[in-house]
Amino acid sequence: MEDDSESEQSSWAYLPDICLRHVFHWLDDRDRSQAALVCRKWSWVMCSGSLWRSRTITFYSRPSQAHTLEFQSALWYVKKFGKYLEHLEIKLPDPYNTAFTQKFQVTMKDLLLHLGKCSSRLDSLIIEYLELDRYFWKDVVRARFIKSLATFLKRMSKHLDYLNLRGARVTLEEGCELLNSLSCLTNESFISKINIEDFFSFHLPVYRSPLFHQTMSKFHHLVILTFNYNCISDELLDILREHSAHSLCTLNIKCHIQDPHRQVVWGMSWANLAKKAPKLNVNFFFERVMEHDHLARILLVEIPVRSISLRSKYFSGPGWTMRPTLTNLLPAYWRVLKKLTLELNNDHELLDDELLQLILSCKRLLFLEVWAFLSVTFIERLLQNRAEGKCILTTLKVRIYTAQQETSEKAQLLDDIYRKFKYLIDSELNYFVITYPME
Repeated sequence: MEDDSESEQSSWAYLPDICLRHVFHWLDDRDRSQAALVCRKWSWVMCSGSLWRSRTITFYSRPSQAHTLEFQSALWYVKKFGKYLEHLEIKLPDPYNTAFTQKFQVTMKDLLLHLGKCSSRLDSLIIEYLELDRYFWKDVVRARFIKSLATFLKRMSKHLDYLNLRGARVTLEEGCELLNSLSCLTNESFISKINIEDFFSFHLPVYRSPLFHQTMSKFHHLVILTFNYNCISDELLDILREHSAHSLCTLNIKCHIQDPHRQVVWGMSWANLAKKAPKLNVNFFFERVMEHDHLARILLVEIPVRSISLRSKYFSGPGWTMRPTLTNLLPAYWRVLKKLTLELNNDHELLDDELLQLILSCKRLLFLEVWAFLSVTFIERLLQNRAEGKCILTTLKVRIYTAQQETSEKAQLLDDIYRKFKYLIDSELNYFVITYPME
């Protein structure tokens, strides 16, 4: 029995380091700390840099011993393994309160201070949904946090390649201070990917700001830029053309009903950018901006649009109609559109024919997701056209709204359609179609 035990111990002792690192990679902090106590070799392997390159730190606002330990664990990790860190994500999933933001600010100050001193590898930083415009961020606490973050970004500006501050909700001056920190050392930033969606507070006409334009002119190697339409102007497009056209590949643009979006942007500005940036693709995400006149000011024919998402969030204004958008605006992108998402409350407007015609006209459309009032036969007609090679869809996700609570009859029709085109769906499509009762 003793020999068996020694034999088993010996086999673990000779397990290659690379295998141990692979096992340890899947352990959380508590299990890793326990494993490190097993033997000297395991403790040594646990300190391998490859195990500590990525880190997600979650701060919970509800008081508990476990959540208090999370603050302490975050600081311990940065002090011990921060020199290996390449990807850091900070998560704040719970509703905040004033006490939490104060504690969070103090912890983040220490965390960023230590990380700024020891890390020379940090490549990406993600801190989403800070919501700094909410009442529980007191002015002093908010100012201290922004100062700490700006100082850290300045120190990391030579190395950082990806910054995601989506949902920060800062003022124009605060936002430009943070972005300017990325270019403080050289007056030019080499960061390639920035996500500043919902970065500024609601209702700000950022597109009017010379300070914002001056700030964006310091980014010379942008590849992906994610932001809101209230930042778009002829000046910004000219800045992107002048400084990042050689690298720019993707613009992700969110247009929300609460943000200013009626500014005049000339098609020539888009055309000039697209000409100098031949790899550029533009993805639009509209939330409750559904009126044709509003969309027509934004969706200019000169834009190289790859993806469009129109979401009404179950809302439709009086007299609102979707038909002109489907028949007049979207067909302009028939050569380039690859992805289309529609979430519509079109209760009294039949759109089957218009939507089908749009799909057939878009020769490169691969992805279609629709939540709307449609007939079940729309699915059958679409699949028939797909089977005949008249479109090239590879993903079809449809939620058919119905005013009836009883959906079994329509569900049965969908089952029949699935069986009819089973050979096509199983072999060539990512397919999900259901009925959904709408009260």
